[in-house]
Amino acid sequence: MCTSKIKSGHAGVMDINGRPVLQPGGNRVSVLAKKPVQKLIVNDNINNNNNNNANEVINAKVSPPVSPKPKPQLKRNNSVDVNGLKRFIGGIQVGFQFESCVTEMAPPGSIAAAQREQASLLQVQRKMKIAHYGRVSASKVAPFDSSHGVPQEEKRCSFITVNSDPVYVAYHDEEWGVPVHEDKMLFELLALAGAQVGSDWTTILKKRQSFREAFAGFDAEKVAMFTEKQILAISSDHRIDLAKVRGIIDNAKRILEVRKEFGSLDKYLWGFVNHKPIITNYKSCRKIPAKTSKSEAISKDLLRRGFRFVGPTIVHSFMQVAGLTNDHLVHCPRHHSLTINTP
Repeated sequence: MCTSKIKSGHAGVMDINGRPVLQPGGNRVSVLAKKPVQKLIVNDNINNNNNNNANEVINAKVSPPVSPKPKPQLKRNNSVDVNGLKRFIGGIQVGFQFESCVTEMAPPGSIAAAQREQASLLQVQRKMKIAHYGRVSASKVAPFDSSHGVPQEEKRCSFITVNSDPVYVAYHDEEWGVPVHEDKMLFELLALAGAQVGSDWTTILKKRQSFREAFAGFDAEKVAMFTEKQILAISSDHRIDLAKVRGIIDNAKRILEVRKEFGSLDKYLWGFVNHKPIITNYKSCRKIPAKTSKSEAISKDLLRRGFRFVGPTIVHSFMQVAGLTNDHLVHCPRHHSLTINTP
């Protein structure tokens, strides 16, 4: 039988069967002595009646919590201490600039008035943009004039500049957008519109007389009878691309066929727009399209009949010069004059 006892004076050594054995500290159970809890008696005013227990009472005063100081409120006042602001800035010369701003400060309420005025101007500009895209008639929206009543100077379409050739300027002022109903002139304008592909109108207009001489004044009956020898001579003598020469001659033959069916080229072409010019209201040349749904419809029918060099873009250019559509900008004098003369 194993007997064990703790040797006196050695808390960590036990006597097991007559042999001292060192025990680890984890096997020992320490008894914690309970210490009396001292109570703290707080009282602002301690009675002096019990003088015998005065040493047993802890006299302490606890001050009430201090509330945070309120933030200083800024008083709204129209008067501004400029000198104080200068001192705050630190004596920099910026104070002089700030003083000038303060002295010119707008009276109360003017900021709201300026915002209302700005909002009204933005509303007018928005209406003008809507009218520009054709969602509202531009005639119903009064144009905004920053000069307050001073009429703006009328000017030509923006593609006419100070560097434009006089021939091109005259073409804009006298022909572009004017309705044409003569078959010979319609044939000529259709041929010129096809010839200016890869070139420009100024170059073609300067060669206009040469085109008239080469194609017998654009008499469709005569041009349709040209032989191969004449075709080669026209291309060589007048420096016109051979493919375009052949295209103009083929178009003359197609025009004769159209005359048999509709009576004239004029009735055929103007029938697409109900015999009335299309009036547009563009304010910028960037908004004028290169082709429209109407030009695509005319081009499709012309190609079906065997015409050449009559793509949608060429047809739209032809419609502009022949007056089937009035694409002058609204500020151009020609737009107004052609509009009032439209039946």
